[in-house]
Amino acid sequence: MRRPRLRERLTGAQRRRLGAIVIGGTALMLVLVLQALLDRQVQRLASLVFDTYQELRPREATDPPVAVVDIDEKSIAQYGQWPWSRMIVADMIERASAAGASAIGFDIVFSEADRTAPQRIAEDLRRQGVLLTLPAELLPDPDRALARSIAANPVVLGFALTDEQATTVPSPRIGFSYLGADPAHSLRNYSGAIANLPALTEAATAMGYFSFPPSSDNILRSFPLVSRADGQLHPALSLETLRLAQQAGSYILRSTGNGKTSALTDVRVGELAVPVTADGELWVYYSGMPEMPVISAGDLLDSAKRAEMAKLMDGRIILVGTSAVGLRDLVATPIDPVMPGVRVHAEIIDQIVSGVFLNRPDWIKGAERGATIAAGGLLLLVLWLGSPAAGALAAILLSTLVALGSWGAFSRQLILFDPLQPLTGIAAIMLTTLPLLLMVSHREKRFVRESFGRYLAPAMVEKLSESPEGLRLGGEDRELTILFSDIRGFTALSETLDPTELTGLLNGFLTPMTDVLLKREATIDKYIGDAIMAFWNAPLAIADHPAKACLAALEMVDAVERLNRDRGMSLKIGIGLNTGIACVGNLGSDQRFSYSCLGDNVNLASRVEGLTKVYDLPILVTEAVVDASRQLKFIEIDVVRVVGRQAPVRLFALAGRLQECGAEDDDVLTLHDALLSAWRKGDFADARMQLAALAEAPDSRTKSLLLGAHDIYRERLENLPDAGPEGWDAISTATRK
Repeated sequence: MRRPRLRERLTGAQRRRLGAIVIGGTALMLVLVLQALLDRQVQRLASLVFDTYQELRPREATDPPVAVVDIDEKSIAQYGQWPWSRMIVADMIERASAAGASAIGFDIVFSEADRTAPQRIAEDLRRQGVLLTLPAELLPDPDRALARSIAANPVVLGFALTDEQATTVPSPRIGFSYLGADPAHSLRNYSGAIANLPALTEAATAMGYFSFPPSSDNILRSFPLVSRADGQLHPALSLETLRLAQQAGSYILRSTGNGKTSALTDVRVGELAVPVTADGELWVYYSGMPEMPVISAGDLLDSAKRAEMAKLMDGRIILVGTSAVGLRDLVATPIDPVMPGVRVHAEIIDQIVSGVFLNRPDWIKGAERGATIAAGGLLLLVLWLGSPAAGALAAILLSTLVALGSWGAFSRQLILFDPLQPLTGIAAIMLTTLPLLLMVSHREKRFVRESFGRYLAPAMVEKLSESPEGLRLGGEDRELTILFSDIRGFTALSETLDPTELTGLLNGFLTPMTDVLLKREATIDKYIGDAIMAFWNAPLAIADHPAKACLAALEMVDAVERLNRDRGMSLKIGIGLNTGIACVGNLGSDQRFSYSCLGDNVNLASRVEGLTKVYDLPILVTEAVVDASRQLKFIEIDVVRVVGRQAPVRLFALAGRLQECGAEDDDVLTLHDALLSAWRKGDFADARMQLAALAEAPDSRTKSLLLGAHDIYRERLENLPDAGPEGWDAISTATRK
């Protein structure tokens, strides 16, 4: 028989809802495609979010290991316009070194000869017709004086890498070692440099570049610690200054991958490891460094302030730069739209020493797209299963969760997770799907009111209009606990009674059973003669439904005992319980249907009930029930392959509540466990010994309960040898339902 297609199984309203969901899913896929195609623009927007995070929670300020000597407006007013005489710069180096600086880095490039050199002034005068002849010893060279100071002190010369001109790049003063493949191909490559005078370059023992790479919005968020130029690797000024301060050797670059797929993961400088992006960039986490000493260059050159300078500089890295507006070394950062460039290098040094790093791992883009798909998929599911109002609430909750998750990743783990991508997906779904679903919902309610308003009470009509899906056929897969019960020997009993007596017996039996089941929140599926079928966890969700089903079974047995005492009867019942997934809902035909369940787990519950006759036990349950129930006592009985099912089932007797089982039952339970162990190992001789011991055990509630089960094992062992055959699995096979 041809199975009906999905379209045929859905109502018209559901098909319209499904169409709206498909449109929402299409909008979500379109968002993902656009995000992939416009990755640069997406990252620019994400950067604005990360800037806000830094403003809200900047890096915790420390007592930094770095100080800045600032060629500020005050200093320029004292010593004249920049550039100053190299003699003054050399004096600054000597004074900083004498004050105890561990390293001195220049965020300045000395690319031209000193314009204040006497020799240069004399040449200018000669060109103007003034004959001036002076002995060479009276014409000191400021550049050579600066070179001598550089060579004699822990100085790092700065230079600028550039793509604007193909010029000679100074050779690095330190080497690089690799842990992993050479990552040079993934680093930013420059064609040239603006370098210092050759005399200064030759004198320098350490050099690093300070040039900032361009960005789309001119906000400095990251900085490359290692770059490539002229076929060689060069360290950044901040990194080289740190190395010199530690008196460390070469850098160690750690990378992953092989060949052209390799990517840089971290840079080690001395004792410090710095995580970087695949192209060698450090995400700068700004603190503002309110505790960092900022020393005016004029104060450094003031002999009266030497003691104060020593207090501020001793043991620190000194960076020399400028904040003067006219010198144009000002950059925009996430926390300051106008920050002197030298302070950025100071932030990098302080961040590396403090070991606090922002992180945007390689997998984060995949995680962002995955979050977009997950949030969008979950929202579509809510919109499909619930009402438009539930969908709107879900969108708000998901958006809040995404935003809080992104903020939590930053504030707790310093991971930069872009929340805009999932939020854009949520917005696209809501803008396309919600209006369509509102239209569908309105049409559904109007249909119900028009169809049922003439013969149902207004309150019922309103209830149906809120949940019109309850009017259609079909069901859902849901975890249920299913109960089957019947009266033992009912067929023989019914032959001794006339119809009136039989009806009275059934009504007298089914009424207290029904009371117990309804009290324990069961859904009574049907009565089949003397048999009862019931289940838990549908249509309403029932917490701890396996345990409630077990308690109902125990109370049903107690109710039968009371019925026997009150009416002088000797009825016995068998109850089987199983927990598992089943299909539940309105099942039947278009003309008539009922709320019921079906599936393999329902059949298994019926088979378990049938086995209560075999083992002469009032209640048998499956392992799934045991695993989900607490405060109840279960006794393992057997492993059985029931009729119509290949997989064996572990069966347990429900002995009662834990508090009802006394110490007198412990010996019987110990012997029973030993019996099962011997049976499963194939040690039939030991099993017979355990049965004999059980027969001699003192009478107890548990012993009486297990008599029928022990008789089964005794019967099995009568014709078996002392040891089981090879491959013995101890699984019993039921021959009847």
